[in-house]
Amino acid sequence: MNYSLYAESTPNPDVMKFVSNQMIVKNNIEILSIDEAQDYPIAKEIFSFPFVESIFLSNNYIEIRKKKEVEWENIAMQLRSFISELLNKTDKEDINIQKENKKSKPIKTNFNDEEEEISDIINQYIKPAVESDGGSITLESFKMGIVKLNLSGACSGCPSASITLKQGIESLLKDKLGDKIKEVVATES
Repeated sequence: MNYSLYAESTPNPDVMKFVSNQMIVKNNIEILSIDEAQDYPIAKEIFSFPFVESIFLSNNYIEIRKKKEVEWENIAMQLRSFISELLNKTDKEDINIQKENKKSKPIKTNFNDEEEEISDIINQYIKPAVESDGGSITLESFKMGIVKLNLSGACSGCPSASITLKQGIESLLKDKLGDKIKEVVATES
C-alpha cells in the first residue's frame, strides 16, 4: 500500500503536519538542523527546501516548521507532494529505522511516586490533546512543587503554549494534586 498524505494546520502558525495513512516512525524524533538530519535520509531531503527550519517525526506524521518569511499557502502543496513521493520511493525498512537523536534530552523513566502520579495525569488527560495538535509533552522533573515539562514538535515556540501551560496543564494538575503543585514550566528540547 502506498503512502498518502494530507496537510493539517496546528495551533502554531509556523508548523504544519503532513499526516500519513501509515505509520512512519515508532518514536518521536525532533530534528532541528540539516546537520542533525544526516542520519535520517527523509529529513535530509526535506531540509533541501530553504524555508524548512525544523522537522518533527511522530507515528504517522511529519511536521515541518517553516521560516517566518514564507506563507504556508505558497508551499504546503509542494511539500505534501514531495513528502508523499519521498515516502513511496523509500524502502519501508529504511523509514522505520530508529536512531537516537543525539541532541535530544534523554527521557527520564525512573520516576519517584509523585513524578509517576504527575506523569500518569499528563499521559491520560493532556498528552492526547497535545499530540492531536502536533506536539509532544513529557515530564522532565518535579522538585519543590515545580513541574518541568519538555515540549517539542508544534508546541515548541507555539504562541499559545504558555497559555496552555498555565490555564490548562497547571490548573488541571493543581485540581488533581492540590497544594503539591506550585507552578508548571516548560523546557524546550
